[in-house]
Amino acid sequence: MPKLRVHNLTVSVDGYAAGPRQSLEQPLGEGFGDMHEWMFAAMRDLAEGKGGVDAEYVERSKENIGATIMGRNMFGPWRGPWEDESWTGWWGPNPPFHNDVFVHTHHLRPSVVMEGGTTFHFTDEPVETVLARAVEAAAGQDVQLSGGASTVQQYLRAGLVDEMHVAVVPQLLGRGERLFDDLGDGIDGYRVVDLVGSPTAAHARLARR
Repeated sequence: MPKLRVHNLTVSVDGYAAGPRQSLEQPLGEGFGDMHEWMFAAMRDLAEGKGGVDAEYVERSKENIGATIMGRNMFGPWRGPWEDESWTGWWGPNPPFHNDVFVHTHHLRPSVVMEGGTTFHFTDEPVETVLARAVEAAAGQDVQLSGGASTVQQYLRAGLVDEMHVAVVPQLLGRGERLFDDLGDGIDGYRVVDLVGSPTAAHARLARR
C-alpha cells in the first residue's frame, strides 16, 4: 500500500523547522538560511559520485515518489489572497518534483502546469481528502509530504504520516516555528527506527507503529 513519507525535514537542536518572518529574501525565515547546507553538500556529493550518511538519506528521498503534498508557506512567501497568479514557486520553470503537487491554501487558484511533469494543484480540502487525491495521482507509488512544519503537523495529528526523516543540525535558533509543538497525542503512534549521525547532522527516521 502506498505510504506518506517525509524526507530531509531539517530542524535545529532546539526543534525549530523554520525561522520567523519568511520573505522573498529569506525563504526559510530569518536565521535559517544555512540550515540546509548539509543537504546541499550531500546533493553535490551525489552529483560527483560520492557517498556518505547525508547522501544516503537524500538519495532515499527520491525513491518511489509519485506525488507530493506541501503547504502554502513552502510554495511561496506571501500570506492571504494572491496579489496575482504570476508566482509559480521557488524552483524556476522546471521544478524538481516531476509529479502532481498538492498545495494546501485557503486561497484557491487554477492548477499550474510546469516543465518536467510538475503540476501544482491548489486545495483547501481536509488532509484526508488531499492525501486520497495524492495517492490516486501517485498511481501505486508513495506520496511525499514536503512541508512546511505546520502542514506536517496537520498530517501527524491525523495519524497519516507513515515515515518521517528529520535531520537535526547543530545550531540553536531560539525562535521560529517548532516542529513537534502542539501535537497532542498525534505523535504517540510513532517510534524512532533509525538514528544515525554524520559530521553535519543527526538523522532520525520515525515510523508509524
